[in-house]
Amino acid sequence: MSSNVAALDCGSNSTRLLVVDADRRTLAREMRITRLAEGVDATGELTAPALARSYDVLTHFRAVLDHYEVARGLLVATSAVRDAANGAEFLARAAHITGVSARLLRGEEEAAYSYAGATRDLAQDARPTLVVDIGGGSSELAVCLAGVVRGYSMQLGCVRVTERALGPGIVTPAQDAAARAMIGAELDRAFTAMPALSTLVGAARLVGLAGTVATLAQLDAGLRVYDRTAVHLRLMTSEDVTRWRTRLAALTPAERLTLPGMVPGREDVLVAGLYILSMVMERFRVNDLLSSEDDILDGVAASLI
Repeated sequence: MSSNVAALDCGSNSTRLLVVDADRRTLAREMRITRLAEGVDATGELTAPALARSYDVLTHFRAVLDHYEVARGLLVATSAVRDAANGAEFLARAAHITGVSARLLRGEEEAAYSYAGATRDLAQDARPTLVVDIGGGSSELAVCLAGVVRGYSMQLGCVRVTERALGPGIVTPAQDAAARAMIGAELDRAFTAMPALSTLVGAARLVGLAGTVATLAQLDAGLRVYDRTAVHLRLMTSEDVTRWRTRLAALTPAERLTLPGMVPGREDVLVAGLYILSMVMERFRVNDLLSSEDDILDGVAASLI
């Protein structure tokens, strides 16, 4: 009998799949932009088009699970489903389509899974490792202090900040100010809710996860074709982040798509993700960012083995 396991992540901007064997070797890793969070801020519900896109991808993923004879799996849903009145209906349908258990994660659980995935193969460092996972609707901060992983989920994501503050196109001074105010206020709430974060200012190793950071790494490397070895554990500086944020903010989404490394489906929301990332780096006074392609999927898969 197969011992392969699968982790599925229904995020606010993308729907993803990871299949691994009992030795944690990757058999399949796929991502599709589904924009599940589209319109949730305005309507309080997952919209019919967003649901249809997600169900189509999950149907494809079910075929992948069957191909690899997956024995066990777990589908997790995050910010968009947490915020939606019809989130429970989505979870039930997602479980039916994929044939695996489906769970709505609390923000703290999301942070813990992300931390477990991101740090599993990292080299040792004397500094505490702070993980920032920038999603579509929320962004998680996670750190291990005194042997305990602690996390906080911020109501910030590339889709949410785009819809509320920046808009998808060329950024105006007024939009810039609105985004900074929104992100700054949510960072203030994070530090108030989790005072231990203040001990990391100027003293942490920062590891970034998810689509914003991965796309930034691809752009910075000038990759026209995705190369995991060039993106995973790529080291970038705060100057790199600011440079790309400034450059992309002055372009239309169509112009951004012409750049080597831009992922179709992220051209309208990446700038918002970079605003979040740059302000996190400023608040924690860190200059270096380590990108990780190991993330919440790896954490969920590891919990199944």
